[in-house]
Amino acid sequence: MVRIGIVGLPNAGKSTLFNALTCGAAQVASYPFTTIDPNVGVVPVPDDRLDAIARITRPEKLTPTAVEFVDIAGLVKGASRGEGLGNRFLGHIREVDAIAHVVRCFEDPDVPHVSGELDPVRDAETVELELILADLETVEKRREKTARMQKGGNRQYEEETALMDRLKDELGRGRPVRLALTSEEERAHVADLFLLTMKPVIYVANTGEDDPCDAAGRVSALSRWAADRAGCTDDRAGSADPAGCVPVIPVSARIESELLGLDRSEAAEYLRELGMESSGLGRVVLAAYRVLDLITFYTTKGPETRAWTVRRGATAYEAAGKIHRDIQRGFIKAEVVRHDDLAAAGSFAEAREKGLLRLEGRDYVVEDGDIILFRFSEPSR
Repeated sequence: MVRIGIVGLPNAGKSTLFNALTCGAAQVASYPFTTIDPNVGVVPVPDDRLDAIARITRPEKLTPTAVEFVDIAGLVKGASRGEGLGNRFLGHIREVDAIAHVVRCFEDPDVPHVSGELDPVRDAETVELELILADLETVEKRREKTARMQKGGNRQYEEETALMDRLKDELGRGRPVRLALTSEEERAHVADLFLLTMKPVIYVANTGEDDPCDAAGRVSALSRWAADRAGCTDDRAGSADPAGCVPVIPVSARIESELLGLDRSEAAEYLRELGMESSGLGRVVLAAYRVLDLITFYTTKGPETRAWTVRRGATAYEAAGKIHRDIQRGFIKAEVVRHDDLAAAGSFAEAREKGLLRLEGRDYVVEDGDIILFRFSEPSR
């Protein structure tokens, strides 16, 4: 299961967002370092396709795919040098697959701001700078090691030293590693460094209750900054659209927490009163899912219809391994149908009759929305 770390400055609303996402009970208070050990919660990925498949398969059990959110304590300026509980918190960030960076965009005199005044762009820069400084230290240490190894004339270490020099220069100019690397080969080369700024990021603009629709323009300013940092040219860059270049998702963590105690109709009415179209939590989960370039495939067998997660580009053989190693080892064929084809046919029998189900081999590249029946030989006992 993929892990998303929720980070940000103290009092940005991280734990409130975590509680709303997970219906959890992480401690919330208006002083720094309320969260010391990370809280962990598993959140299902919203999926209309799974619901549509279930209307055809009518399973006894319906299992969505999920992501794990980790509520990491607030970073402060100087965290890369151990300020606050910085080293411990940076270690927690190294263990996650992607970062949900919560940025405070709300005014509240009862919740003090660590810098004394509200400035979302400055706050985002503060957190990113600490991650950059931590990575710079890591890269410098690796560079020293590879430079020593290079003296033996090994070309591999010459190339690695050159890469470390380039990353050192990029980080020194304040550029995250994820924007500096240009190829999958380079990313694979530094994977064992667990660099913080190599991780995909989404920004969660916590608007609070004072300005859920961003009349003050704080979310827009954060979006422009994020898009500019990434060099986005897409018209959606920095927008709330998770498919955009840099996802910036406006969410009122406190409002989302209040919605948890309401039924669906009451929640919809409350959102209308606030001038909001929908809850933002689902968009946060989907954005986190998408920045990792994940896709969903489905299986239906016996009483259960289930969604599974794989990286884009995964083969049928790799997807089989997600379900069970025995299925992967005994893989014979994969019977595949698109979710929309099944919906149009109305049943598996009709889809098979129309030739919409096809047999694929182990090298078939799974597509988002595939429904797969794996044919495999049972292992000998």
